[in-house]
Amino acid sequence: MIPLTIEELDEVVKECNKMTTKAALLSACSGAVPAPGLNVAADIAILLKLIPKISRKFGLSREQIEEYDEEFKILIFDLIKQAGAKFTGRYITKELIIAILKRMGIRITRQITKFIPIIGQMASASISFAAMKLVATAHINDCYSVAKEIIARRQG
Repeated sequence: MIPLTIEELDEVVKECNKMTTKAALLSACSGAVPAPGLNVAADIAILLKLIPKISRKFGLSREQIEEYDEEFKILIFDLIKQAGAKFTGRYITKELIIAILKRMGIRITRQITKFIPIIGQMASASISFAAMKLVATAHINDCYSVAKEIIARRQG
């Protein structure tokens, strides 16, 4: 269910930020391991769980939206489109996650840096942490924008 007030919405953001930090730490750990492809696979697995979890917290997962009445669904999808949200209201697939990560150019940088002993692994872990935070925070911001507009329209 979409939060009814800005206060509820702000609480959802706090919860999602905590989830994001935990996921980013997990990503950093996998990024530090010098095994080709491990961190990419880990990031995909993490994001496949994290993104839908964030969407559900905001009441904006594809399944939740499908349960709303037609008029409300149209409003939500219009707001999602206006916000330019990449994940909101969509089914999250491995292919979608890979496309987003590739667009960010993170995969290649991490693969190169992790083979430089110690410093490279630290750099790879840092990049993994930052990338996960970036992707998840962007999704939180997209969901926040859509939910905030819905709250404003309900009140006005």
